Amino acid sequence: MPHVSRRTLLQGGAAATVLAASPLLAAEQTSAQPAATPRKGNIRQSVCKGPYPKFTVDELCRYGAEIGLKGVDLLQPQDFAVPKKYGLVCTMGYAGGVSIKDGLNRPANHAAIEDALRKAIPLAQAAAVPNLITFSGNRNGMSDEEGARNTVTGLNRVKHMLEDANITLCLELLNSKVNHPDYMADHAAWGVRVMQEVNSPRCKLLYDIYHMQIMDGNLIATIKQNIQWIGHFHTGGVPGRNDLNDQQEVQWDGVMRGIVATGFTGYVAHEFKPLGDPYAALLQAVNRCDV
Repeated sequence: MPHVSRRTLLQGGAAATVLAASPLLAAEQTSAQPAATPRKGNIRQSVCKGPYPKFTVDELCRYGAEIGLKGVDLLQPQDFAVPKKYGLVCTMGYAGGVSIKDGLNRPANHAAIEDALRKAIPLAQAAAVPNLITFSGNRNGMSDEEGARNTVTGLNRVKHMLEDANITLCLELLNSKVNHPDYMADHAAWGVRVMQEVNSPRCKLLYDIYHMQIMDGNLIATIKQNIQWIGHFHTGGVPGRNDLNDQQEVQWDGVMRGIVATGFTGYVAHEFKPLGDPYAALLQAVNRCDV
């Protein structure tokens, strides 16, 4: 992993307060393996691999462990076990059989989704992966009512194997205004309705705060009202899905306190795209959400 220096963080735009707050940085001159930054533990934070294409999974896990993360998110099955080497967990994995555009809202996809889960679940169990991700798919002319019925049918088909394995399948809520035109699960209300009908402790929503700020707003109230149907969170600055800083509209410490108030014990994974130095951006986000 590339060396993390004060100069690198400063060039990436991290504030002096971030530097002062990090035992990792204070120890860098005296220890090759500094102790992990202590965290309050009210929010169990993770980081998604996708926004860090230049990092290997090992590099991201190593740095994540040093700054007090609990896991790395959205790994492929071949990488499920890598975080364990660093005292972390893969907090959410890919299972296959589904894509953002082509998902649960079409019965023709249900057999492939079930088959993919049957292959992925044993791998997830072996690596203690608590969550797998899935998608609704695009509308392509289908009504939301029909799509909801089809998605319920698809989840009912696989929920018992998930319950037996003690693994949660999370359906991601995405915005259809900016990033994913025509995506069906683009409002929390639609997703909540589906989960209520499925009514399984192992079928939940992935509430992506970036996407739902764009589509719904009213973040804290929505989260509190529907926390029993939410299994996982993602972050990203609005607009742009960039750093969690003062240049965007979500008050992250407030949202995190709202999540804490619900008693949520799952993970909040950072999925923003760093504008500058990725080490500085991730450290800043973790500090900001450590409430």
